[in-house]
Amino acid sequence: MSPKYKIGDSRVIESREVSDGVTIRRRRESPDGRRFTTYERIEKPNLAIVKRDAARELYDREKLATAIRRSVGKFFTSEVEIAEIVDKVEDSLYSLGDSEVSSRRIGEFVLDELADRNEVAYVRFASVYREFKTLDDFKEILDSRQKRAA
Repeated sequence: MSPKYKIGDSRVIESREVSDGVTIRRRRESPDGRRFTTYERIEKPNLAIVKRDAARELYDREKLATAIRRSVGKFFTSEVEIAEIVDKVEDSLYSLGDSEVSSRRIGEFVLDELADRNEVAYVRFASVYREFKTLDDFKEILDSRQKRAA
């Protein structure tokens, strides 16, 4: 596209939703006939995370994905699986309708998602998230998982 044209000068030829459900792909044509593609992402409101020490920080999708990736190890070999978990957790967070969410609540949402996908990943994440200190901590969560399975 020539730098003298702005998106506002172009016309939309085709629009379609991208598979992630929050992005719109638009094919455009500039006044001189050149075609190009733009992607528009639906902007979500800022979400503050209230940490355990009462400090607040803005929600960061990549930070959540990194925490999940780090704590569950190699139990999810695909980045797509991690992204799906993060998507579901985000949906749960925004459905609360609050501008602030505790980090504890986020951890519970992650555990809910992991419980349905991989029990070992669930236990690993729980051990990091709940800061297990003893073998009894592991035994307690394993017992609760076995009771649910029975």
